[in-house]
Amino acid sequence: MNIALWVVQALLALVYLGAGGMKVARPREQLVATGRFDWMKDTSDAGVKAVGAVEVLGALGLILPELTGIAPILTPIAAVGLVVVQVGAIRVHLTRGERQPLPANVILLLLAAFVAVGRFLG
Repeated sequence: MNIALWVVQALLALVYLGAGGMKVARPREQLVATGRFDWMKDTSDAGVKAVGAVEVLGALGLILPELTGIAPILTPIAAVGLVVVQVGAIRVHLTRGERQPLPANVILLLLAAFVAVGRFLG
């Protein structure tokens, strides 16, 4: 079980570091221009940066506490935070009538929930 948790944690960390890092590093207008982030049209620059920062911090929280043994309780808490991020993302996409991103949001939510439950119980 521990190996499965580490694999999922690493996968989620890579996804959220990439997605969050992109939101933090790139201008919102550039991201909107790709056509893959329509939700950003109705979100401020600061809002997009905040979402990106939360994703990056969540990714770090999935790995570092458990890896270092320093406050490992933060790992499942970070996973719960990422579940909340996905609940928010699903809500935004449903409100906007955007169905295409929903399967990925649900998968990320379920993986983060797996880590949260596994690390809280483990």
